[in-house]
Amino acid sequence: MPPAEPSAEPDAVPADHGSAERSGTEPSGTEPSGTEPSGSSADGSSASSDTTDGGAGVEDTLDLELTEELLALIAGERSAGAARTRVTHELLGDPGTWPPALTAAGEFALLPVRPERDLAVVSRWMNDPAVAAFWELSGPESVTADHLRPQLEGDGRSIPCLGVLDGTPMSYWEIYRADLDPLARHYPARPHDTGVHLLIGGVNNRGRGVGTTLLRAVADLVLDNLPRCGRVVAEPDLRNTPSVSAFLSAGFRFSAEVDLPDKRAALMIRDRTYRAQL
Repeated sequence: MPPAEPSAEPDAVPADHGSAERSGTEPSGTEPSGTEPSGSSADGSSASSDTTDGGAGVEDTLDLELTEELLALIAGERSAGAARTRVTHELLGDPGTWPPALTAAGEFALLPVRPERDLAVVSRWMNDPAVAAFWELSGPESVTADHLRPQLEGDGRSIPCLGVLDGTPMSYWEIYRADLDPLARHYPARPHDTGVHLLIGGVNNRGRGVGTTLLRAVADLVLDNLPRCGRVVAEPDLRNTPSVSAFLSAGFRFSAEVDLPDKRAALMIRDRTYRAQL
């Protein structure tokens, strides 16, 4: 599961999610591979992988107004941990219970997606031209719903999340088990490798270094809360130079070029062993 946009800053691209074989579509783990389904993702990143902040060559004119009702729901769930949707599977645990990260951009937390609350905002982001160029999920809300459903109804190998910065949802993330994903057919995967896809939802958060900051924060959250995970991986489209640059700035290293079903990707890896040095 799951884009990017040119800018003067390395992370001015909506991260692309990455793989043609999207999450939850195969029994063995078909999550939109880190940055390839279309990042994070950064496609993230994913983005993820991944759209970190923009889409190459695509003018981005969309800015999302979040409703007070949605913001109140988000605030209520964050303040009442017991009310959060719990992920019962053991593969990745529940990112909604991970402590928030304090970053230069503000307090950042992951909140697992609930379609009845979040579908409209995620679909709106997917229809941003800068995002759609890499995630390829533009269209009615049913398109986004079909993308989310295999993850939400699957065995927990891929978890879609809102990224909430200082109480405001502003990004979409997919945390997935890369070793159980079709991506593992294309690189020497290790047990418990965990991938990320992402997109930054509002233009006001692009081109300011926010994507890089949050990529580093999410990679740290994964490594801090999944002790068996030794590496965080992503596979942004190789053409998405701002996304690749954002991953490099966030402590990922370029490992290889890989040919995926729908793109040539840059395999990006953040190693637990070297996280203090990078």
